[in-house]
Amino acid sequence: MGLVVDTSALVVVERSAAGWEGMVSAIADETAVLPAIVYAELLVGVHLAESPPVAARRRSKIDALVARVPIVEFDPEIARHWADLFAILYRKGRLIPANDLAVAATALHLNFGVLVGPRDEVHFREVPGLRVEMLTVG
Repeated sequence: MGLVVDTSALVVVERSAAGWEGMVSAIADETAVLPAIVYAELLVGVHLAESPPVAARRRSKIDALVARVPIVEFDPEIARHWADLFAILYRKGRLIPANDLAVAATALHLNFGVLVGPRDEVHFREVPGLRVEMLTVG
């Protein structure tokens, strides 16, 4: 099994004392991957940083993360999962944010769960068949 890492988990990791190593040890029993959309969201954090030193620190952390956790591209198979999920959730009146739908589609395509931050991204639980795990780091 494995986990697709959501941005909500990574924001918590960035703010915690445990850092990336803490996250990696918290999910040591599972393979972890990063959807391309999550990578893009992290890069937005670099672009919107309040100062060049903060931007550089964030970029350094992202580079360290992607050196250990592979990025999964949004390919045609994942796009088909995305479209299927969109239709299912639309019909139920339970749409979730498009980026999170891409995360869920990536997870389902890989037969992985989604790792979210401790606040729980409850909307992921709307996705049929998706395993949602909450990150717990100190």
